[in-house]
Amino acid sequence: MAMTRIIGRPQWHVGLAGLSAIGVTFGFARYGYGLYLPEFRREFGLSVATVGLIGSASYIGFVVALLLVGTLVARFGPRSMVIMGGGCATAGMGLVTVARDPAALTTGLVLAGMSSGWVWAPYSDVVDRVIPRNRRERVMAVIATGTAFGVVVAGPLALFLRNSHWRHAWSVFAVAALAATVYNALVLPGGSHHAAPHGARGRSEADRAGSGAGRGWFLRRRAVPLYLTAVSYGLVGAVYWAYAIEAITDETGSGSATAPLFWTLMGLAGTAGALTGHAITRHGLRRTHIGLFTGLAVAVALLGTAPGSLPAVAASAVLYGPCFMAGSALLAVWSYYTFPEKPSTGFTATILFVGLGTITGPATLGALADSHGLRAAFLVTALVAATTLLVRPGSWLGPRSGTGKARNEYGHEYGRHGQVHQGRRGAGPARHPHGN
Repeated sequence: MAMTRIIGRPQWHVGLAGLSAIGVTFGFARYGYGLYLPEFRREFGLSVATVGLIGSASYIGFVVALLLVGTLVARFGPRSMVIMGGGCATAGMGLVTVARDPAALTTGLVLAGMSSGWVWAPYSDVVDRVIPRNRRERVMAVIATGTAFGVVVAGPLALFLRNSHWRHAWSVFAVAALAATVYNALVLPGGSHHAAPHGARGRSEADRAGSGAGRGWFLRRRAVPLYLTAVSYGLVGAVYWAYAIEAITDETGSGSATAPLFWTLMGLAGTAGALTGHAITRHGLRRTHIGLFTGLAVAVALLGTAPGSLPAVAASAVLYGPCFMAGSALLAVWSYYTFPEKPSTGFTATILFVGLGTITGPATLGALADSHGLRAAFLVTALVAATTLLVRPGSWLGPRSGTGKARNEYGHEYGRHGQVHQGRRGAGPARHPHGN
């Protein structure tokens, strides 16, 4: 009944449901902490090191949710996981709204931070189940831009509801999360994914083919650059989201409109991340990797050198927005090519390394900022991003400019959009890089 209901609806309902859920869980619940960090520090008397520990704690909740969702989604289906995430976002941000001490604030932020872990992976399953193969890339691109749109909404809201009015903003966040949760509950399919109509047999056969590698199959040598990049991506992103507004506010003052405008500009620029798939198919993973991490390094360095300069702040936002939004797509495609026999499990392993970076980043760099200032912390973070250029994808992997096809280490041949074709060792399923 649920499957019939969703297939009968226009496909844009699925994209809108995903965009709204990703927007409230990432753009509000996860990244809203950094946007209102100056208000939190002022009202609750928090040091830079303490806010770093709180930020790391929220990412621990994110990783815990990721670990649980991989098992639970197969049993309860994607809708239940998205509802769980929406409930965490609503309850967590509601608790932040009424928090009167650091303990309540931290509890609310950790609960809200878990929400993005619950909702991220299930949409791969949703798209695989209900969207025709030739439209999956477009729908996934729409869903992925949810973070950017959430940030775009949060920025102007912070411009009008800041200082002593910050609680009103978080109440708006909580109401939006509740509305998105209800909409997803009405739109998404229920039940577990036992037999999908779009190539489920091919996937199960591919999974069985890769099962002989044992429990350590994901530790293959060629995955090391992917994992190192994932750690760096998580660390750089967590530090930037947590401390960018604080660095700008320290230089421009709490009454300045620069910080909210910076946040809005970053979100608007981030919508360009929807073009990541085109960039990868046209230029290949290696060149895309170089472009993204060069952009991240420069964006972070600008806040380390001139956080009070409007041109520097604007340039940082314009660079960071699309590079960060595109980074998750890069990791998804890279992981898919590295683990074609177990794409979902391989991507889960990759996300866990992202989680490792997000947990260690705010706490470690927060301690450094307490001793040497936020500028030093940002410059060290920029150095981490620049160093990541040394661990780019291998030339053997992914689509290459001008050819449209490439082979991975297993001999699978990929078309321009990531589909798997017949290779030296047999055929694989034609799938979108984000699929389960």
